[in-house]
Amino acid sequence: MADYNTIRAGAAAGTRTAQIDEGLRAHMNKVYGTMSVGMLITALVSWAVAGLAVSDVPTAYQLGPDTYLTGMGAAIYASPLKWLIMFAPLLFVFGFSAGINRMSAATAQTVFYAFAAVMGLSISSIFLVFTGVSIVTTFLVTSIAFASLSLYGYTTKKDLSAMGTFLMMGLIGLIIASIINIFVASSALQFAISVIGVLIFAGLTAYDTQSIKNEYIQMAQSGDQEWLGKAAIMGALRLYLDFINMFMFLLQFLGNRE
Repeated sequence: MADYNTIRAGAAAGTRTAQIDEGLRAHMNKVYGTMSVGMLITALVSWAVAGLAVSDVPTAYQLGPDTYLTGMGAAIYASPLKWLIMFAPLLFVFGFSAGINRMSAATAQTVFYAFAAVMGLSISSIFLVFTGVSIVTTFLVTSIAFASLSLYGYTTKKDLSAMGTFLMMGLIGLIIASIINIFVASSALQFAISVIGVLIFAGLTAYDTQSIKNEYIQMAQSGDQEWLGKAAIMGALRLYLDFINMFMFLLQFLGNRE
């Protein structure tokens, strides 16, 4: 992939540099803004579902002293429905990526927010497993790390495209190992998955940021605003996934369990 400075220099012959930079800033602001709204939706849904899933009324599913799963909680966390909820975000991403070319930019944004809500449902169990303080602390640590890595990807003059193939291969291996560990429940394997997961998504944060930046210039030449709008949504999805996965893996290290 050609780097941003090379693309920008070539485009400057027909388009003013200031216009390119202004358009890029607006594009990245939309990417980060859409991602931030998605994160807020995920947090609110996750917190709300966890709150509705537990009560102090005794049921057959006791979590701790005076803490029990409600009927809804039992359906989400202790029935076969939990498998659908667990894998729903992954299926959603595949379907979204395959169908975005047939969507309008407005529809794609709505689907992204729906995905963020589904992700909130899928990870809501963290509020039952970890203390609220450790969740907030891990979120802040993840935010600082994400901002630093994304800033590096945005500003570095080094071409990070060579990392892409290596990181994607690592990601595929990580997904396979995670699925296997659902059934074998190995603590040693879980530790290794968490360490590798943090490293992979740290690398993907920088790589994806630079990739989104470069792709904007390549697509901006066409002047297709509809496609640029959808590209911003897909960019938001990529960075959202980098953030949420880095957060979940860091939580395994930093989270204090209830």
